[in-house]
Amino acid sequence: MELQSIKNRFGIIGNSPGLNHALNIAVQVAATDLSVLITGESGVGKEVFSQIIHSLSARKHNPFIAVNCGAIPEGTIDSELFGHEKGSFTGAVDSRKGYFETVNGGTIFLDEIGELPMGTQARLLRVLEAGEYIRVGSSKVQKTDVRVIAATNKELIESTQIHKFREDLYYRLNTVPIKVPALRERKEDIILLFRKFVNDFSDKYKAIPVQLDEGAKDVLINYTWPGNIRELKNIAEQISVLSRDKSIDANTMKGFLPEHNYSRLPVLASGSGSTGQNEFANEREILYKLFFDMKKDVNELKKMFFDLLQNPNIAQHAPVFNDQTFPEVHNNTANLSPAKPVFLPHNGEAIDHHEDVEESLSIVDKEKELIIKALKKHKGKRKDASLDLGISERTLYRKLKEYDIEE
Repeated sequence: MELQSIKNRFGIIGNSPGLNHALNIAVQVAATDLSVLITGESGVGKEVFSQIIHSLSARKHNPFIAVNCGAIPEGTIDSELFGHEKGSFTGAVDSRKGYFETVNGGTIFLDEIGELPMGTQARLLRVLEAGEYIRVGSSKVQKTDVRVIAATNKELIESTQIHKFREDLYYRLNTVPIKVPALRERKEDIILLFRKFVNDFSDKYKAIPVQLDEGAKDVLINYTWPGNIRELKNIAEQISVLSRDKSIDANTMKGFLPEHNYSRLPVLASGSGSTGQNEFANEREILYKLFFDMKKDVNELKKMFFDLLQNPNIAQHAPVFNDQTFPEVHNNTANLSPAKPVFLPHNGEAIDHHEDVEESLSIVDKEKELIIKALKKHKGKRKDASLDLGISERTLYRKLKEYDIEE
């Protein structure tokens, strides 16, 4: 099947090389039963690729179901996927079939696969490797023939390193990877998509479609679109409804875009009015910087301390600080008694050597510690704490749940 006919069938707009490459992989893998892992940021349209793969496969006449793993509570997700027996837990008044039973012979799309609990991941791995599962509260092994297509907006390989995702499951799912490009990587498609959305909304609201001048187009193209196609569609709808002038210039367009054009890379602050600080959109970059700065400071303090132990005479000429906190060397040492060497007890003997002990650099521990400090600093106000941490309030809320932090 030609690529353009697939785009027409599924309403895909664009001709960027990254998009075409992802579609070609989806078409090629559709005829097989291989597991597929679709990666990409939130809002890029990963579910459409799962529908393409199912529709072009031999399973197209069998059921297809999309499951958002992040939207199902941890306590019930096993029951949702694999079913349960009557009385297996409180509220289980009847036996229930899970998705892997009802979709037998078809395709299941597991969106936000990175949100699965570790226990559920082990169950899913057994389905992928042996086609077997067990209902919650049962001991009977059941068979299923379901193709699994997974999607994530996370870097799962990083999650495996901090033990948040099973490495064996990652490689089992990642048999065929499909990377859906972000909208900022498809600059040539932005105006096409915007025009499509505007025309759709003009029909919906019985209004004249807006027109963009060259300045407005440049603003759209150069915006980073952290929300990707979903955000572009929302902006198109806002302009279609709220704009009185149907001819949009650059200033009008900027008025509809968020005030902060967030970048996903670290940016060095410079120029007039600069705060002299690095701005990061990615919370991981912030944490790395904090950890390395803390490590550097601790190592410098260690060095100063052991220098004093090894050469106690340094204390005689240590800088003295006056009220203005300017260092002055104290030259009058006539009345000072010689500094005595310092000995630390160690089985009755003085220490004549030392070893640097590395402090913990666990990202999870440090991140949790920073979140707790920020909440205490701002007296539990999540909005202020999230601004101080450099993350969104939604991300902070998710972290509170993830680390079980009480506000």
